Amino acid sequence: MDGQCLCGAITVKTPDKNSIDACHCGMCRRWGGGPALGVSCGSDVKIEGVDKLKVYNSSEWAQRGFCGECGTHIFYRLLSTNQYFVPAGLFQNGIEFEFTEQIFIDRKPSYYEFANQTLNLTEAEVFAKFAPTKEI
Repeated sequence: MDGQCLCGAITVKTPDKNSIDACHCGMCRRWGGGPALGVSCGSDVKIEGVDKLKVYNSSEWAQRGFCGECGTHIFYRLLSTNQYFVPAGLFQNGIEFEFTEQIFIDRKPSYYEFANQTLNLTEAEVFAKFAPTKEI
């Protein structure tokens, strides 16, 4: 899939995916003003225009990337696995996404509700799923 930021300074190429997830954590809501709707793209993400890319270490385990020109969100990346979550809005070429999962569902404020039937994971379930495994 091919996507780009608002101004076109940064483009992304990702594997073809057809599902999106929503994150209701406080950081995502603060970052974007609402839940983050993203595509889980694994580590095979190509970014062009990296000279315009700004990266923020939002926690000890993740980074958030955005365009330094127009401010468009480009990715959320888990450091331990190099797994990218790319905002669904970057892809404007008629992709029909399926809304499949909501994470941090126990952190979702009461002022909005999605009607879609999805897999819903709590904060504890998300950390259990994505936490890096420690080698003994």
